[in-house]
Amino acid sequence: MRKLFLAIVFVMASINTNAQDAKSLEVKVGDVYEIGRPNAPKYKHIDFPRPNFIIKKGGIANYKRVEGHKVVITSMKEKRDGTLQVKIKRADGKKFFNSHSVVSADFKNALKSGELNTL
Repeated sequence: MRKLFLAIVFVMASINTNAQDAKSLEVKVGDVYEIGRPNAPKYKHIDFPRPNFIIKKGGIANYKRVEGHKVVITSMKEKRDGTLQVKIKRADGKKFFNSHSVVSADFKNALKSGELNTL
């Protein structure tokens, strides 16, 4: 009887913990975030274009200047594998690298890695 009671308590606690994690990642179109510093030398979860495409469109390929900019979520799409793909644009209306107005990002992984930070 005691083992059954402990098993039920354990299951309820784990369900409660998972429910709290899901609520903390609620995101809506129009939410504002800040671009943070990546853990690696390059951004892994924010899909910035490669330097040759930036230069081809007349921009300046300097990824360090992107850090600290506020961004707005313009659209969201849930992929089949369960990832939440978002499109972001700069909050001040300018373009990233003076060449791209919108970039996409894997929202959950970008938050975990620190590439996107809440305000």
